[in-house]
Formats: sequence, structure tokens, C-alpha cells
Amino acid sequence: MPTFFIRVWHLFLKEFIQTLRDPRLRFLLFVPPMIQLLAFGYAANLDIKHIPTAVYDESRTQLSRDLADTFSASGYFDLVAYVNRAEEMAALLDKGTVKAALHFGPDLARRVGGGKQAPIQIIVAGTDSNTAAVVQNYSAQIIQGYNQRLLTRQMNRNPALAAMLNVGSGGIIEPRLRFWYNPDLSSVRFYVPGIIALLILMLTLMLTSMAVVREKEIGTMEQIMVTPIHPAEFILGKTLPFALIGFVQVALVTTVGVFWFGVAIQGSLVLLAFSLMIYVLSALAIGLLISTISRTQQQALLTTFFFFMPAVLLSGFIFPIANMPLVVQALTYLNPLRYGLVVIRGIFLKGAGLDVLWHQLLALLILGVGLMALAVSRVRKTLD
Repeated sequence: MPTFFIRVWHLFLKEFIQTLRDPRLRFLLFVPPMIQLLAFGYAANLDIKHIPTAVYDESRTQLSRDLADTFSASGYFDLVAYVNRAEEMAALLDKGTVKAALHFGPDLARRVGGGKQAPIQIIVAGTDSNTAAVVQNYSAQIIQGYNQRLLTRQMNRNPALAAMLNVGSGGIIEPRLRFWYNPDLSSVRFYVPGIIALLILMLTLMLTSMAVVREKEIGTMEQIMVTPIHPAEFILGKTLPFALIGFVQVALVTTVGVFWFGVAIQGSLVLLAFSLMIYVLSALAIGLLISTISRTQQQALLTTFFFFMPAVLLSGFIFPIANMPLVVQALTYLNPLRYGLVVIRGIFLKGAGLDVLWHQLLALLILGVGLMALAVSRVRKTLD
């Protein structure tokens, strides 16, 4: 029995020392978990505040301005744009510049002054069903509080009129909500396009992160080094098979999302295919870069895991980006999943076109080309 424990102890020491001997592996074991903890601590915020909101005010009275100020003062709505036409309001919602819009009709003040219920329209982008439901609750609470203050003022001026006002649905200002792009706030319609983007990123990363490091582990990298092949040719030869597999995965998961879950594609199928090709390019570039900086497949797997989790966290898939600290929001611009979610949901739910999504696609293209160039530069004709 003592011999058994001695052998286990020596084997334990050998594995422990061998694991911690590699400085890259030491870094992966201790530094990324702390980074992830900090990222979760700052980004994991389910409270929805500072919702970018547009105001379409046809009333242009003190009452409508007071209502708008009430929404702004709540801390939940940021009035970022004032429009003069319904088309301008729709364009802002299509581009994702705003998540909600307040529409005050031209007869708002006249109806309130006459003791009649005055509806105001609150339009919410239903592409995020959770946010839309929260906006609905926030709006109801804000209007309820405003109605109470309005009735108090009216009662002080004319008690008889105040008794007439306290009828109907609970107050003279009546909120009427409309949910665009996802009228029934179906979670499936919101999550399935996002899951498509997540699956493509995960599968592509898993495949490509092993591409170059596998050559190092099995010993064929030395043979490649003595050939006249250029690093760009080497990376291209490694990329094309996984690109083809990635496109097949795109077709597969999209087909399942449409025909199994019933999430209809509102936009152009050609634009969706083109956009997903650019998205796959950026995912391939990240995977190849991970493969070039890793010495073993174990390191590549760990690096892929440590990249994928923060990428999901900082994409807006779970937690709204607007709620994150400004420093963390800046980091999300380096995350291809952020742009992929906007593009895929825009085409699936909004029917958005290239005129709306071009800047997202351009950012994806820049990331993909830049990271691919960095991966090529990492391929040296040396063992290091």
C-alpha cells in the first residue's frame, strides 16, 4: 500500500510540474478566468435602462413636452431623436438606432382639455422580446404615475371635471403599444436567429483552432517549413476546407431554424447568404489566429473556450450592451458575434436590406480580413 501511494504521488508531481512548466498554459489557466469573472461582473446586468427612444410629436404642446420629459426623467428611456415624419421614425427603428418610439397625436392637448381619453402610441422593436416586454411594463407605470399627477392637478382646479376623467382604463392618457417585427413577442423568433449565429461561431472556431497546431503536434510542420509554400498559401489551404464546412453548417442550421421552428425570413435570402459568408470569414480568421498562437491542441481548446464565453456575453445576446460600462461597450466592437446578431436578426425579423446593414457587414469584413492577415503573419518558417 505505501508503494501504491508513493507511485501515485510521483505521478501527481510529474503531471503537475509538466502542466505548469509551459508558460502559455499557465497563462491560460489563471489569467482568462479572472478576465471572464470581471467581464461577467460588469456585463451581466439584466436591468434594462437607457433605452434609446425617438419622439414623433405632432401635438407640439406643453402637455406633449411634459409627457416626453416624464419618460426621459424615469431613467429608463433616453430620448435620442426627435422626428417630424412617420417615415423617419420607421427608419430609425429599422436601423436599430432606437428601440422604442413615442408618438403624440395632433389632438392630444385638445382631448385632455376636453376631459376625453387621449391615446399615445408607444412603438417598440420586438426583435428583443424580453426588452419589449420590459418596455411595456415601464411605459404602463410611467403613464399611470403621470395620470395620477394630472388628475391631482385637475382636481385642484375643477373637482367635478376630475371625477369625469377618472374613468375608462385608469386615466385620461391611454398608452397604446405596438410591437414591430415580432408582434406576439415570440421568444422563438427572437432566440433562433441568435442561436444560428452562436452555433456558426462555435462550430467554426472548434474546427479551425486545431488546423495549424495539429501540424505542430504530429510533426508535419517541419516538413511544410522546408517546402517553398508561402504562409498566405498555407493559411488559404487550411481555410478553404473549413470554409466549405462552415457554409454547409450555415445552410443546415438556417434550414432547421426556418422549417422546424417556423421562423420565417422576412428579408432577402441572397443577402442572408452573403452576410453569413462574411460572418463565417471572421469566425475562420479568429480560429486560425488561435491555432497559430497555440503550441498544443489542449491550449487551442482552452483558448477557444475562453474566447467564446466572453464573446457570447459581450454580444448582446443575453445582456443588453447599452447597460454595460462604456469600457466594456468599447470592447464589444471587436466582437464579430455582435455584428452577426444584428445582421441575422435584421434580415430574419425586420426584412432589413443592405442600405441598413452595410456598416455591420463592413465591420465584419474589416475584422475578418484584419485577423486573417494577422494569422498569416504568425506563420513563420521556424518551429517557434
